[in-house]
Amino acid sequence: MSGPYGRRPRPDPPEPLGASVTDSHTHLDACGCETAEDVAAAMDRAQAVGVTRAVTIADDLDAARWAVRAAHWDERVYAAAALHPTRTASVSADDLAEIERLVADERVVAVGETGLDYYWDHSPPAAQQDAFRWHIGLAKRVGKPLMIHDREAHDDVLRILREEGAPETVVFHCFSGDAAMARECVDAGYVLSFAGPVTFRNSHALREAAALVPDDRFLVETDAPFLTPHPHRGRANEPYCLPWTIRGIADVRGDSAERVADVTHRNAERTFRLAGTG
Repeated sequence: MSGPYGRRPRPDPPEPLGASVTDSHTHLDACGCETAEDVAAAMDRAQAVGVTRAVTIADDLDAARWAVRAAHWDERVYAAAALHPTRTASVSADDLAEIERLVADERVVAVGETGLDYYWDHSPPAAQQDAFRWHIGLAKRVGKPLMIHDREAHDDVLRILREEGAPETVVFHCFSGDAAMARECVDAGYVLSFAGPVTFRNSHALREAAALVPDDRFLVETDAPFLTPHPHRGRANEPYCLPWTIRGIADVRGDSAERVADVTHRNAERTFRLAGTG
């Protein structure tokens, strides 16, 4: 998902958080990172405001290879690998074999992002669903969390998880459902990750969902370079922008930003089995 987003001007850094937090879903390659030095610089910017770790996500094979390299370059970075649903129109056995090999790497902490995307017309729904089922099976085989991309496909995502039998840990990246869906996901034992849209003024249903999720069932993310939080919507996003989302969630939950940061940091550590307390 590289493109013009990473070339948009970045906002000035937010006020630092008073606690450490993990960016549970970002695309460092699409943020413009290419080298180990680029990754270190992005994570230095993030750490300066309290974002001490990040999970960088793949959406195709090239991105998966890069994400694994990046996770070995910098101890603050972990990786997830999968084929994004919009990349599933034509998938070979060799493609799937390489994803499985990459997922086995010790620095890969999740199978993702996978799922369904009915917004873009890049891959037929049947092909997306076949790939999603395969990734569910992969997550269960390797014993790593399944990270779901769900765009305008709530019913089918939940149905396929029921039909296939969900892995032990399921994370809905950039959760986009309402309060009713949030309750259904929580009842099923899933983890919900909230990104910049929770700060948007018109995201009333999403904010209701963020308010009701139990402390131990939610994560925070940037999905950078996309979905930059208010008040910088439309500008380039990066892990250092996460404090704006943290503060937005704290507002809807009636909590402090420091507590939201700390709770989600510990949730990320448990969900992805991250080493140490970075």
